[in-house]
Amino acid sequence: MKRKDVIQSLIATKQNEIPFNVIKRDLELPINSEQIITIPGVRRCGKSSLMMLVINSLVEQGVQKEQILWLGFDDERLYDMSTDELDDIITGYMEMYPNIPIKDVYMFFDEIQLVDKWELFVLRIFKSYCKNIYVSGSNAQMLSQELSSALRGWPLEYEEFPLSFNEYCRFKGIATNIFAEADKAKLKNAFTEFNHSSAFPEVVLTPEKSMKERKLQGYFNTMLFRDLVEHYKLSNPELVRYFLKRVMANLTKPTSINSIYNDIKSQGLKVSKDKLYELADHICSIFLFFRVPKYDKSIIKEKNSLNKYYCIDNGMRNAILLPQSDDDGKLLENTVFLNLRRNSKPTDKIFYYQGTKECDFVCQRNESIVELIQVTWDMSDEETRKREIDGLLEAARVTSCDKLSIITNDEESEIIEDGMTIKVIPVWKWLLSK
Repeated sequence: MKRKDVIQSLIATKQNEIPFNVIKRDLELPINSEQIITIPGVRRCGKSSLMMLVINSLVEQGVQKEQILWLGFDDERLYDMSTDELDDIITGYMEMYPNIPIKDVYMFFDEIQLVDKWELFVLRIFKSYCKNIYVSGSNAQMLSQELSSALRGWPLEYEEFPLSFNEYCRFKGIATNIFAEADKAKLKNAFTEFNHSSAFPEVVLTPEKSMKERKLQGYFNTMLFRDLVEHYKLSNPELVRYFLKRVMANLTKPTSINSIYNDIKSQGLKVSKDKLYELADHICSIFLFFRVPKYDKSIIKEKNSLNKYYCIDNGMRNAILLPQSDDDGKLLENTVFLNLRRNSKPTDKIFYYQGTKECDFVCQRNESIVELIQVTWDMSDEETRKREIDGLLEAARVTSCDKLSIITNDEESEIIEDGMTIKVIPVWKWLLSK
């Protein structure tokens, strides 16, 4: 089958599926903004569903199905598509619907970063043909840096994540009124499950535990082989797998790439230290991990400090590693980070603090530190309680921030210490209050 025939078949197939059966997400994409809308995010997190929700709204407003041009580039028949062949998309569509002006078409390109120099194609369409373009992709560099420079400020970016706790409850049919006594027990139980399991939409909707794990391992392998090994032309997949597992195991702790390098070297494996630092960048580019630097007023010291790495999904981590006995607190901290990151603005930054004491999250907006957050599963132990409070107070003195919070599994109180107020809040309530 010729490439254009494949394209036409894929367009027609997608049109036949409209309206789509998808569950509403918290994030909503704009309609008729006359700007390129980009949706970056990890594979399988629901980027396609966001675009499907847009299409459903368009059809409700009277747009015809035939005006929808959807193409998913993760179809194996398009894997080796070249830049030149992208023009077949427009000519193929125009052959299908010669009476529909191309300016009235809504174009949706899913995982388009798999095609080389795709951004030039999108720019040409936007300038010459059509203002209604939505682009999704699983690589932060492709969608943020290269696209922004190529399109010179035109795109609007809407980053998507796996399900938030609020969305998880929506998918599970659980009421989320934090003030209703009847709902509290259900919300606490739902959070315990949420914290230990995956938030990828398709996995949440899969009933069997063994099938969930197989899906997650499949997602992980696709990221490993497609997004890392193939995309970045890496030569040793097993070394990449080992590196990923080491970073996963060190969740919530400062991670030394140099230490991992020495471990690999001691096993007789060959890799350069620079390549491992590049790999650390790549795993963040595909949204599998997020990097959190150490807070320091000195930019030089901040750059030279060890970073922490947080994982995109607790369930995926559990499917790849054997969960350990101390994982409750790690998973809780990872959940809190993901919620902070999800709700951050482009100018926001998240750090960790480490001086004499430690503080898990230092939240910066523009040039100001706006909140300090500690995360601990349980504060009933007096030593733990003192450690969390002392870390907050030291970070508060260094940053001059007075909004202090401790997020726990289930404790709620207010602590006055050294003239400062610390709010202690259960995580399920904090997640639903944001």
